[in-house]
Amino acid sequence: MLGTYPQDLGGVDREKLIACIEECFRCAQACTACADACLSEDMVAELRTCIRTNLDCADVCVATGKVLSRHTGYDANLTRAVLTACAAACKACGDECASHAEMHEHCRVCAEACRACEKACTDLLATLG
Repeated sequence: MLGTYPQDLGGVDREKLIACIEECFRCAQACTACADACLSEDMVAELRTCIRTNLDCADVCVATGKVLSRHTGYDANLTRAVLTACAAACKACGDECASHAEMHEHCRVCAEACRACEKACTDLLATLG
């Protein structure tokens, strides 16, 4: 979709932007599904922190993906802030899910999605100057 955008993207690296948007939405889906899978586990009480972290990360990723998808009136300061928040949420969720990855496959998959999104956010941040 960004390839059809009629204007310059404010000097933002188009490929890194597209990759980040895609990773944000992938991560949001993985986190939502992981939270749901955690709720299905017999040991759900032990997964409360994981569930909350998953839901927080999913919400931040969706918001970041949406903000990054809009470039009319582009604000570099806002973009930096949402990317920083998203990378932090993905790091926290990735760490939490990784701590359950040996026992729960859904947590392993989610941790990988979080790591990929965190990297995409930091890669895009590095291009913003």
